[in-house]
Amino acid sequence: MSASRQCTDVAIIGAGPVGLFAIFQCGMLGMSCHVFDTLEAAGGQCSALYPEKPIYDIPGCPAITAADLIERLGEQAAPFAPIYHFGQAVTRLEPIAGDRWQVETAAGVQIEARAVIIAAGSGAFGPNRPPLPGLGPFEGTSVFYLVRRRQDFAGRRVVIAGGGDSAVDWALSLAEVAERVMVVHRRAKFRAAPESTARLDALAKAGRIELVVPYQLSGLDGANGQLTAVRVATLEGVERRLEADALLAFFGLSMSLGPIADWGLELERSHIRVNPATAATNRPGLFAIGDIATYPGKLKLILSGFAEAAQAAHAIRALVHPDEIVHFEYSTTKGVPGAAHS
Repeated sequence: MSASRQCTDVAIIGAGPVGLFAIFQCGMLGMSCHVFDTLEAAGGQCSALYPEKPIYDIPGCPAITAADLIERLGEQAAPFAPIYHFGQAVTRLEPIAGDRWQVETAAGVQIEARAVIIAAGSGAFGPNRPPLPGLGPFEGTSVFYLVRRRQDFAGRRVVIAGGGDSAVDWALSLAEVAERVMVVHRRAKFRAAPESTARLDALAKAGRIELVVPYQLSGLDGANGQLTAVRVATLEGVERRLEADALLAFFGLSMSLGPIADWGLELERSHIRVNPATAATNRPGLFAIGDIATYPGKLKLILSGFAEAAQAAHAIRALVHPDEIVHFEYSTTKGVPGAAHS
């Protein structure tokens, strides 16, 4: 075995909330994990799209922000010492001798695993960028496609482009901290939740937010990566110049399965078909959980993914420890290995 190749019980592709909970479930059953994600940190779409938005359907948490949920899931998984490979896309997945799988990343990292859990959400995703000349130099410094911390925009003049939930929700949130918030949309009607749209209209009437409609982005002004203004225009060619420090462009995400499509899995409308009792795919040793998995009656909820993580972990344990009899125990009885208990 090469020095760069390592072994583990389970390789988990995707470090979103469901992937993180799979670490815990595998750890409780005595299995080690290596975890891969294309992003630079854990969280998946929760961190990339709405880290500060509250989530209301996590059992036991009347409301919890996506960022806090990811932090707590990371703490829950920590006692099992998972090894993370962030910023690394899995490009190859091949069976090898001994009923094991080899996982390889674009960076050349190779991991041998007895089983693989694919928890890749909707697959590889990236923002839909506006077709503006000279956009590149501003990206990451004053043009953004997600908000990690709203305090980064405190006291700044912010232009938000888009008409969906992300655009409206962040306009409402940033209105509390930004010096000025301007929302650019090609029409007066927004595609957000009615309650959010009503709040947006109320803030606009109160002068807290400016609705720049019906306009579209047409250009950027600035130098050295720093915006000074965003230019917009109507379909009739009427132009405006909005002085701004930052542009948030929310035009949705482009999704694709990427290399997953070449792994010989049974697919249904860009989702992986699994056995709902075990989360097993059509290929022995490969499992799929969370939004990327599908079966009759599937609900795309985080809590559904949590249950699928538990089912996959129990199915995998029989592969990793085939000669051991499993005595099912609740965590209240078993506890967490290495954790202090009162």
